[in-house]
Amino acid sequence: MKRITKIDAAAKTEKKLRVAAYARVSTDSADQLVSLDAQKEHYEQFIKSCPNWEYAGLYYDEGVSGTKMAKRDGLLRMLADCDRGLIDYILVKSISRFSRNTVETVETVRRLSAMGVYIFFEKENIDTGKMEGELMLSIMSSLAEDESRSLSDNNKWSIQKRFQNGTYVIGTPAYGYKNVDGRMVIDEEKAEVVKRIFASVLEGKSGTKIAGELQEEGIPTARGGRWQSSVVLGMIRNETYTGVAVFQKTYKDDRFNSRVNRGEKGMYRIEGHHDPIVSVETFRAANFAVDNNAREKGITKGNKYSKRYALSGKVFCGECGGKCKRKMIYGEVWYGCETHIRDKKKCRQLPVRGADVEAAFVNMINKLIYGRDAVLLPMSGKLLGGGNKDVIDRLEGLNAELETIAERRQAADRFFAKGLLDAAVYREELDALAQKEKEIHSLRAGIEGDPDLDFDRQTALNELLKYTAGAERLTAFSDEVFTKHVDRAIFFSRKEVGFVMKCGPVFRERI
Repeated sequence: MKRITKIDAAAKTEKKLRVAAYARVSTDSADQLVSLDAQKEHYEQFIKSCPNWEYAGLYYDEGVSGTKMAKRDGLLRMLADCDRGLIDYILVKSISRFSRNTVETVETVRRLSAMGVYIFFEKENIDTGKMEGELMLSIMSSLAEDESRSLSDNNKWSIQKRFQNGTYVIGTPAYGYKNVDGRMVIDEEKAEVVKRIFASVLEGKSGTKIAGELQEEGIPTARGGRWQSSVVLGMIRNETYTGVAVFQKTYKDDRFNSRVNRGEKGMYRIEGHHDPIVSVETFRAANFAVDNNAREKGITKGNKYSKRYALSGKVFCGECGGKCKRKMIYGEVWYGCETHIRDKKKCRQLPVRGADVEAAFVNMINKLIYGRDAVLLPMSGKLLGGGNKDVIDRLEGLNAELETIAERRQAADRFFAKGLLDAAVYREELDALAQKEKEIHSLRAGIEGDPDLDFDRQTALNELLKYTAGAERLTAFSDEVFTKHVDRAIFFSRKEVGFVMKCGPVFRERI
């Protein structure tokens, strides 16, 4: 007779839920740190008291704002551990502790939900594991963001008042100064370095040479990094060293991003705010020396080498689109693709001799002089509505007004710098000029759509027509002619170069 024995199924062992907690305090004050310690203790005890939960750690951030997740190391570590599959569930005191940014909150919750990791916000009683809670989450996050913006606005108002009455405390003073009881005072040891830098510039030394000397002597920078020419020249440009303070050089936009103030907000300039390290005369003389040195080298703001050599910064590779670098090889100028120089597999464009490019340009210009009527004249009628004279005249008038505004702005800057213009009058003048400039740009945009491109091309074409009408054939490369009429040169190969004209067309020439 068969004997049957039943083997019962093994008792199912339920896997414990790995639960972590996140906490944040927005300042590093003693009260807030006590609150943080209390949160740590609360979450650790609470999680360990649940039999089906396994304590996966507590992540926290001290003294940071909730508006930007990217600046919160504790939160980022927690999210990384979620990616690694170390966390199943997260406890947070409230949405505002997690983030005050609605978009970041919702995006992060969705990202975690896709991994099967959910968050429970205690204060709002929202569990992201229940999808119907997402709308409520978005609403609550928006309220948290609005609260943050309100706090930010209140803080900005307070700072503005301190700007206006001169009581604002600069958190990180310029190199050579330190904060003592809310006042900027001279740091004697570093001030000697500042004086040395200004004296070295007046002796004719370059920023690179000064930086090299300071680096060799082991003199530390403000943040312990390397001395660079840009750091040295930045100090020369900083009128803080004359006892002047300028407030609101940067500001926060509506998305809590830091922006350089380029006139969007008012600035506050206070003379005699602190003791100077150098005199106004020394400051002006050093800046004049730097400007004069730049002019001699052909260096201009925004395009460092635009004037030193006509081709510098204007030669590009036709294969990869990268810039071509000017090099001296055995006494001759060559232009080589930067991409090819770094990695020959990424770009095969070989260097081209500078003299060959210049010769090709001479040939191209001479062809335009010879074939002006057949090549250039037909282009004129195709620009700006068939060359409508009324349109061109109106745009030229508006351009003239813009030039006048620029001149008035420069004059106001000069008068204000010399103390001949009151700060309130100066700001009123700048605001009026900015409003007028905006109105003119609106008028230009209403003429033939967006007129900038065609109008600029028409102007450039008129200049080229004027030049080719009475020019003698070139016998050598002309920096002036190239700079005035050519936007850039493109190497299509070692045998062919193209010249992109400011008036639009690309004229190819054999090398």
